[in-house]
Amino acid sequence: MISIFQKFESEGILGINRRIGEFILPNNPREHYPLVDDKWKTAELTRQFHVPMPKHYGVVDTFGGIQKTKNLVKDHPGFVVKPANGGMGNGILVINKTEVLENGNVLFHKSDGRVLLEKEINHHISGILSGLYSLDGNSDTCILQERLECHPFFQEISFRGIPDIRVIVYLGYPVMAMLRLPTKESGGRANLHQGALGVGVNLLDGMLTHSVCNDKLIYVHPDTKQTLSGRVIPHWLSILEMSSRCYDMSGLGYLGVDIVLDERRGPLLLEMNARPGLGIQIANRMGLVKRLKLAERIVNSADGPKDRVHRILEELKRN
Repeated sequence: MISIFQKFESEGILGINRRIGEFILPNNPREHYPLVDDKWKTAELTRQFHVPMPKHYGVVDTFGGIQKTKNLVKDHPGFVVKPANGGMGNGILVINKTEVLENGNVLFHKSDGRVLLEKEINHHISGILSGLYSLDGNSDTCILQERLECHPFFQEISFRGIPDIRVIVYLGYPVMAMLRLPTKESGGRANLHQGALGVGVNLLDGMLTHSVCNDKLIYVHPDTKQTLSGRVIPHWLSILEMSSRCYDMSGLGYLGVDIVLDERRGPLLLEMNARPGLGIQIANRMGLVKRLKLAERIVNSADGPKDRVHRILEELKRN
């Protein structure tokens, strides 16, 4: 009798232990982790490699500096507050609109409809600095970032927040992708752990395939009631090439690249992840192992980002 583990192995399902032992540890030098774990360092890196990213308005790195937040964002009625070393979407606060009252008090309108006072924003930033949301629990830095405008492609199928596209890149070759769509349950955040949708994407053409929410297959968005499969993500080739370039930029052989589509600026790098999760396999109803082994077979050190994308797409067409 075949065990469930043998069945997973035959389907090429990548598990956590194998992901770490066979793909992350040999290919991701520890000294490169800060380049992707610290979003401020990532932003500095993207400028060197000419990779577009949401603009940073400023950084708050001391408790005494919290009071300057209002001045850093005064010319930007919408903005994002996020921990530099956060993970899984924790600690991110999206402000859609800033309202100055006649008495001088400031109200901050969140993407989920709630309104925060200035002292509440400051309290949240204080939590970030204390390390409340950091990956390692140590003290952190707060980044004030541009709030993006949702690309028209997503307006019908997403709930409030900005969706993102996760691409797994191995040895510089994009091997699997999914779209993450915010829901009411996720509070408008594109994070699977908080209830966002994961939608598989055909790597060849950017077409949406299967959808999952809380690890269960679904066929329509629970809030917008729209069918998702069959739609094609715009700028798909540019998204794959940007993902591939992140390999050269980060020095990491196995990474997750998160890209957003802005209405005005097109594809932008949101962040990179040295330990991307495995839920992408559920969304695609496909194991990662075969794709990773394909990248190992075709790897060519002379390839640049465009060459790598072309090479793996050609291989996938043949198989």
